[in-house]
Amino acid sequence: MNKVVDGLPVAVDAMGGDKAPAEIVAGALQAARELEIPVLLIGDPKCLKDAEGQPGIQVEPAYEVVDMDEDPGRAVRTKRGSSVVRCAEAVRDGRASAMVSAGNTGAAMASALLRMGRLKGASRPAIATVIPVPGAAAQTLLLDSGANVECTPHMLVQFAQMGSALSTERFGTANPRVGLLSIGEEASKGNALVKEAHELLEGGAAGPQVHFIGNVEGRDVMTERVDVVVTDGFTGNVVLKTLEGAVRAVSGAVLGALTSTEEVKEAARAVMPALMPLAAQIDPDTYGGAILLGVNGVCVISHGSSSARAIVNAIKVARHAVDEKLVARLEDVLQPVGPQ
Repeated sequence: MNKVVDGLPVAVDAMGGDKAPAEIVAGALQAARELEIPVLLIGDPKCLKDAEGQPGIQVEPAYEVVDMDEDPGRAVRTKRGSSVVRCAEAVRDGRASAMVSAGNTGAAMASALLRMGRLKGASRPAIATVIPVPGAAAQTLLLDSGANVECTPHMLVQFAQMGSALSTERFGTANPRVGLLSIGEEASKGNALVKEAHELLEGGAAGPQVHFIGNVEGRDVMTERVDVVVTDGFTGNVVLKTLEGAVRAVSGAVLGALTSTEEVKEAARAVMPALMPLAAQIDPDTYGGAILLGVNGVCVISHGSSSARAIVNAIKVARHAVDEKLVARLEDVLQPVGPQ
């Protein structure tokens, strides 16, 4: 039997994102057609008419939408019929294998946590974001990148456990190197949170499956020195947005330079083919989205400006996580590490 009708579909929030529903629907159709991954599109039926009856696509109505600027907790409580909540419920109820949303990040996280529940042993969920490493086969994972503004040292230890498992599952990295983000490599550097977390990780609190290499700095995040970077959600989100802005600024400057004069444009025609793979590697759409770790199900949170290409890749990431039994892997490595 064709894979497109085998197994449970990936639930996709058709109404979430700056380019919804058009780009979301286009991505879902492409994933079903080209990757043969079944998709459950959830959203306003009036916006999903083009998807109805297409091979590998199921449509489920949801008449409420959580806007990008809404308070996540309040929205999830009051808009129980929203597309993002219905996606999480589809996973909980066994009608979908995973969920993908490019909408309100907080609402996607709250929906997954409240409807799927917390993974056994997890103190808090964490958002694990792929940070591109130019020229490298495997990329860096940064967590937490926004789920928990304030963290305890023991939470960071669990982030190390989950990030290490995800690095192996997603990139095939054997014995991933885990670094603790700080303002210096020395164990004495950092605030109280970092110093205590370093002591716990150095002492083996994360277990033998975590290969802790010590403190790393911001300049190490986009290098091959480290595979998993652990930090609190406030710092992680600042790092993520700073890198996004820097990459965008540099890319824009390079493109501007390559089109500045007719002579440069002529030279650029020879250079551009060599630059295209690099451009693809640093494009967020290449990676589909971040994975919310610590919930009892697979939840991929895509960028708000996700294109159809990003949604295709997000569905691919979600399906891979299901096939590789990521949730079971996380449950195996998670262990209590002290007061939460």
